[in-house]
Amino acid sequence: QVESRCPSLPRPAAAPVELSLYYESLCPACRAFLVLNLFPTWLLLPEEMLNITLVPYGNAQERNVSGKLDFQCQHGPEECLGNMMEACLMQEAKNFSTYFPVIFCMESGSSVTKNLEACLQIYAPEVDSGRISACVQGDTGLALMHHNAQLTEALVPPHQYVPWITINGKHTEELQAQAQASLLGLVCNLYQ
Repeated sequence: QVESRCPSLPRPAAAPVELSLYYESLCPACRAFLVLNLFPTWLLLPEEMLNITLVPYGNAQERNVSGKLDFQCQHGPEECLGNMMEACLMQEAKNFSTYFPVIFCMESGSSVTKNLEACLQIYAPEVDSGRISACVQGDTGLALMHHNAQLTEALVPPHQYVPWITINGKHTEELQAQAQASLLGLVCNLYQ
């Protein structure tokens, strides 16, 4: 009867593959990767295999205008708003499996910034949209964007484009290409 006992034996757990996505809310290539590669791969894999960090900032510029932080984004003010909405959503929802489907919904729709309410109703009705709005309009949103700016600026090598993907803390052109061509295959190859 040894075979019946095998499944219950503890197995040493391998560390998850760590993937960080540095992106911009309105960048077409970022949206395509998140919607068509990252989200489906996350759905397919058991959660102990893949750990995802999302950093919405990308090629934005941070400036200090007479003591107040100001951000300029590659695709204009609308993108800065989208980045901040997603950062505030992450802060409010806390749990990755709560906020990732909402971000997927926002990024796959026609307007990233206008779909928050509808996406929350579908994927995370327990998250308070009023608190997200308060975060976006207040100092918390600016602080979160500043944090994302610091994370993005600290990249080694420095990012040259978006989406910028790091795997287990590393970025190479080869890893980037593999992640964009077959993320599922890459994660399965790397997972120990």
